[in-house]
Amino acid sequence: MPSPAPLKVDDGFEPLTKTYYKGKHLTDRIDTAKDKWELVPAFLKAKGLVKQHLDSFNYFVEQDLKKIVKANEKVLSDVDPQFYLRYLDIYVGMPQRKDPHAVNTDITPHECRLRDLTYAAPIFVDVEYTRGRKKVLHKGLEIGRMPVMLRSNRCVLKGKSEKEMADLQECPLDPGGYFIVNGTEKVILIQEQLTKNRIIVEADEKKGIFQASVTSSTHERKSKTYVLNKAPSSYSPSHNTPSTKLYLKHNSIAEDLPIVIALKAMGIATDKECMELVCGSDTQLQEMFAVNFEDPAKLGIFTQHQALEYIGSKVKTSRRPMAPKLSAVQEGIESMANIVIGHISVDDLDFHKKAVYTALMARRVFSAMADPTLIDDRDYLGNKRLELAGQLLSLLFEDLFKKFNSDFKDNIDKVLRKPNRTNEFDALLSITIHSNNITTGMNRAISTGNWSLKRFKMERAGVTHVLSRLSYLSALGMMTRISSQFEKTRKVSGPRSLQPSQFGMLCPSDTPEGEACGLVKNLALMTHITTDVDEEPIMELIDYLGGEPIGYLSGLEIHAKESYGILVNGTLVAVTKNKPGFVSKFRNMRRKGLISAFISIHSNDKTQSINIATDGGRICRPLIIVTNGTPHLTEQHIQGLRDGTYDFDHLLATGIVEYLDVNEENDAQIALNLADVQQDVTHLEIEPFTVLGAVAGVIPYPHHNQSPRNTYQCAMGKQAIGTIGYNQQLRIDTLLYLMVYPQKPLVKSKTIELIGYDRLPAGQNATVAVMSYSGYDIEDALVLNKASLDRGYGRCQVMRKNTTTLKRYPNSTFDRLDGVRVGTDGNPIFQHSVLESDGLPAVGDFVEAGMVYVNKQVPLNTGDQINPETSHNRTGGAGEYRDAPVYYKTPVPSIIDKVMLSSSESEQSLIKVLLRQTRRPEIGDKFSSRHGQKGVCGIIVPQADMPFNDQGICPDIIMNPHGFPSRMTVGKMMELISGKAGVLNGSLEYGTAFGGSKLEDMTEILVKHGFSYSGKDMLYSGETGEPLEVYVFFGPIYYQKLKHMVMDKMHARPRGPRAVLTRQPTEGRSRDGGLRLGEMERDCLIAYGASQLLLERLMWSSDAFEVDVCRQCGLMGYSAWCSMCQSHKDMVKMNIPYAAKLLFQELLSMNIATRFTLTDVFQ
Repeated sequence: MPSPAPLKVDDGFEPLTKTYYKGKHLTDRIDTAKDKWELVPAFLKAKGLVKQHLDSFNYFVEQDLKKIVKANEKVLSDVDPQFYLRYLDIYVGMPQRKDPHAVNTDITPHECRLRDLTYAAPIFVDVEYTRGRKKVLHKGLEIGRMPVMLRSNRCVLKGKSEKEMADLQECPLDPGGYFIVNGTEKVILIQEQLTKNRIIVEADEKKGIFQASVTSSTHERKSKTYVLNKAPSSYSPSHNTPSTKLYLKHNSIAEDLPIVIALKAMGIATDKECMELVCGSDTQLQEMFAVNFEDPAKLGIFTQHQALEYIGSKVKTSRRPMAPKLSAVQEGIESMANIVIGHISVDDLDFHKKAVYTALMARRVFSAMADPTLIDDRDYLGNKRLELAGQLLSLLFEDLFKKFNSDFKDNIDKVLRKPNRTNEFDALLSITIHSNNITTGMNRAISTGNWSLKRFKMERAGVTHVLSRLSYLSALGMMTRISSQFEKTRKVSGPRSLQPSQFGMLCPSDTPEGEACGLVKNLALMTHITTDVDEEPIMELIDYLGGEPIGYLSGLEIHAKESYGILVNGTLVAVTKNKPGFVSKFRNMRRKGLISAFISIHSNDKTQSINIATDGGRICRPLIIVTNGTPHLTEQHIQGLRDGTYDFDHLLATGIVEYLDVNEENDAQIALNLADVQQDVTHLEIEPFTVLGAVAGVIPYPHHNQSPRNTYQCAMGKQAIGTIGYNQQLRIDTLLYLMVYPQKPLVKSKTIELIGYDRLPAGQNATVAVMSYSGYDIEDALVLNKASLDRGYGRCQVMRKNTTTLKRYPNSTFDRLDGVRVGTDGNPIFQHSVLESDGLPAVGDFVEAGMVYVNKQVPLNTGDQINPETSHNRTGGAGEYRDAPVYYKTPVPSIIDKVMLSSSESEQSLIKVLLRQTRRPEIGDKFSSRHGQKGVCGIIVPQADMPFNDQGICPDIIMNPHGFPSRMTVGKMMELISGKAGVLNGSLEYGTAFGGSKLEDMTEILVKHGFSYSGKDMLYSGETGEPLEVYVFFGPIYYQKLKHMVMDKMHARPRGPRAVLTRQPTEGRSRDGGLRLGEMERDCLIAYGASQLLLERLMWSSDAFEVDVCRQCGLMGYSAWCSMCQSHKDMVKMNIPYAAKLLFQELLSMNIATRFTLTDVFQ
C-alpha cells in the first residue's frame, strides 16, 4: 500500500508560487532581474513574519534553560554535609490545563482566551538526591509552569495545516509570537540596548575628556569600567591639548587608578612592557603615554604585589557581615579578577588577557585624541543590540530559579536541624512547596510588564504590552516594534534621527509622531535578529586559519605595522599578518555552511582590526552574493523555489545568499538593481521594497509621496477598522471593531500579498471625485453619498465584553444568579425585560440604558461561619442575599451577541456577555486613504444631488482638491489612475515601492477603453443636470474607516457628579464629567471684560460655597461663631469657591493665616 501524501501546510504563500505576476507561467523562461523578488516569499515562508520572536523563545527553551540549570546544578545543605541534590536535565512540556477534573489535559490558546487562563506548559526537571544514605533518581519533577509563546516549538499550533488550525478555532494568518496570560494577549516588545562587552570611545571635546567605556555583563554581575583622562580646570579646545594621563575608573574602587598601576596589578612587570602593550612601536603614541609613568614612581609602586596592595586599599568594601576580613592584596586580586572588566575571565591568577584588553582601551583613547574620526557614535546601529523575549525571559527565569534554590536550601536546613529524624527525610516534599514561585514570578512579569531583577538592579517597566487587535495590521505592527530605553521627555535629536546604518534594517516610515518619534522604531520586512552562537568553535577556526594567539606575543608583535588584531565579540584573541586571506577564507567557510550563517566578520583598516561577532541581538538581513560581476542566483534556483525542490535555507547553505549585519555591510558593495552590478560589486539587494516594514508596505506608490505622509499612514493603518482574523466571530474581546463588508484593495503591493493583508483587509474601494462640492468639504472634510451608506459602505460592528464572576467565599457561601422580578401586571419589570429565568439575557435581545443583563446576588455575610440549615432559605438568618446586578449604562442601545458560561482556574463561575452595536457612518466619523490623507465626514448627501458621469456612475466620496497641493501625495493620484485602469482591464494592479505598474501602461489602458489618459471625466450636476464646467479627476481609491467615531466621543453635561475633595465637577466622559474652562479660556474672558460670565463659569457653575467670615479677624468661622474671637458678633455670610476655602484651611494648618478684608457693597 502506498504511503499517504504528507499534508501540505497552507501558509498563505501558495498563491504566490502558482501563476505569476504579469501573467507568467511556470513554463515561461525566467529573467533573473525580474524574478529575484521570489526570494522574499521563500524567506518569509521559511521564517514567518515574527521569526525573530519565535527563534528567540525556542533558543531560550531548548538551550538557555539547560545552561542556567547547569550553572546552578547543585543544592547543598549547611547542616548535613552528606546531603546534596543535583539537577540532571530540564525540559518544558506541552501546554496543559490545570483543572483538577479535566478529562483531557491538552489545552488550546483559544480556550485560554475565553476562560481567562494562562497558556502555560509545565517545566520538568530530572533530579538526583540523597534520601538518608541512599541515592535516589527522580525523573519528570514539575517545578513550575512557563507561559508559552504561540506558534513556538512548544505550542499546539506548531506546524499545523490550515484545516487543523480551523479545528483549533485559530486563525491561520495570526502571526503568533505573543503570550496569553490570564486571558489577555501580551507581547514582549523588542528592547533596544547599547551593546555589552564592547569598547565604546566617547569624547567631550569642549572639556577635553576622552574615555573608553565597556559594560561588562556576565551571569553574576553587570558593571561599567572606564579608561579616561582627567579634564584640566581651565581647558579650551583652541589653546590646550587634552591631558594624556589616563586612569582606570570603576564604581567599586574609591579613586581612579593611574593606568600603569592597573597594568602592573595585572602582571605586566616592567615599564617597557606597559609602553609596548599600549603603543607598540608608534612614536607618537609613546610620547603621549610617557607622562603616565609619573604617578607610580611618586607612589613608589613597581611590582605587581605593591600595585595590588594599593588597589586593595582603595576598594569600597560592602561585604556580608559574616564574611572573613581579607588582606589588602586579596581585596585587590578579588577586585581586579572578578569585578573590573568582569566579562574577561581570569584563570589561576593569569591576568594577561585582561591586561591586553585594558591596554587596548588605553590605545583606543590615544588614537581618538590623535584622530577624532575614531570616536564611536552611540546611535550607530552596529553599536546596538536588540533584546527579545528569549533573552528577557532567560534573565527572569535565572533570577527566579536562583531564588527557588535558595528558598529550597533554607527549607532543607530547617528540617535537617531537627534531631529527631526517625523517618528518612525526603527532599522532594519541600521542593514542590516552592514551585509556585516560578509560576507566579513569570506570570506577574509578563502581565504587568515590570522586570525587576535583584542581581542586576534592573528595574524596567513597560516591557510587555497588550497585543492591539484593532486590525490585522496593528497586531503585525506591534510584533515588529522596537522600544528604546530613552526618556521620551528629553528633546535630543541624535537618537531620533534616521541613521544611514538603518537602511534595510529598520523601516524609515513607521514611527509614531509626537514625543516617541524616532525612539520607537519598526523592523523592515526581511530583517532577522541573531541568537547567541558558541564562541569556542570560532576560536579553534581562528587557529586553523593561521591566527597567532596573543598569549605568546609581546606588545611590539601585537601592534606591528602589518599585523591585524582578531577580535571575537570585542575581545582581542589573536593576530594575523594576512588580513585579506583570513577574511575571505572565513567568509567562504560561512558560505559553505560550515559555520553558522549569522556569524559576521568585518575588518577595520583605521584600527587595524578584524572583528568577528557571534553574539545575539544583532540585526542582519539576507543579500544575494555577487562575484566578478555575476550574481550567484540563477534561473534554476528560482525554478527550484517555484517547484519546491529548493528552500531559502538551501540557498543559504550553498552560498547563493548570505546574511550581513550592519557592521559587515560596511565591507560590502551592494547593488540595488541588476543593472547596477559592476566588477567591484559584492552583493545584490533581493528587492528594494523590503527596506520598508510590514505596515508601510501597504501604501501604494509610497516613493511618490512626501515622507511624513507615509509616516502618518503607518499610524492610521493600525487604527483602520477591518478584519482581525478568520476566528473573529468566535472571539470575546474587550473591544472589537469589525467591518461588515471589507474589500481587498484594487491597487495592491507585493508586501500586501506577502503579509496576507489582502486576505484580512481593512477598508473599501470608494469611487472618489476630487472636486469642491457645497461648503461642507472645507479642511479635508468628506462628502458622502447617502445611497452608498444605505448599501453598506463604511458600516461596522462594535463588540464590547462584560465579565462577571460568581465568587465562592471561605464560609461556603457563594454568589448566585436570581430570576426575573415580575410587576403588578404579571409581566417582568422594565429593568428585567431582557432576562430569562436563569438571570442571564437571551441572545439577540435589545438592551437599553438602565436594564439589568446579569442579575447577580451577593451574600450579605461572607466572613463568619453560618448555620447550614438556615442558609438555603432566602429570608433565613445569615443566608441573606443582596442584589448586585450588572446594569447597561451606555445611552446607545446594544444587542446581546453571545453569553458564555464557564469556570476559571480557581473554580469560580465566569460569565461573559458580548454586546453588539451596528453603526453606519455619520457626520464626524473619521476616514483616511492610504496616503495619510485623513478627513471627517462633513455632510451626507442624497444620491439625487450628487454629480454623475455619462455612464451614470455616482461617486461614493467627494474630496476637496485643496488636500493635494501642499501635501504632495502624488501616490494617491497614481493609485486612482491604476485602480481605474485595473477596473477597466479586469486586473489588480501593483503599487509596490520603487516599482509597481507603470503609469504609461495604465494611461494606455484608460485611453483604450475610451477614457481620458489624465483620469479626468466629464460630470453632470445632480441638482441641475447640466455638465459641470471642468473635467473632474474621478476613480476608485481605497479608503479606511478609522476607529474614531463621533458616537464614542460625543459628550455634554448639564449637572452631575462632583469630586469629593474639591467639590468641582469630575473630569472625562466616562465619569460624566464637566467641560473644563482652562487658563487660556479664562484669559479670553478677561480680555473681553466679561467678568460676570467669568464668575458664573468659575464659581456659580462649579463649586460655589457659602462660608461664615468674621469681620474682626478676617478668618472663617463655623455656624455663625468665630472660634478665634470666641464671639457671634460681626459674622458675615459670603460665597467663595469651595477650592479656595480648602486652600485657606490647608494654609492655616501650616500657620499661614489668609484673612478676608470685607467692605459692604451697599455703603
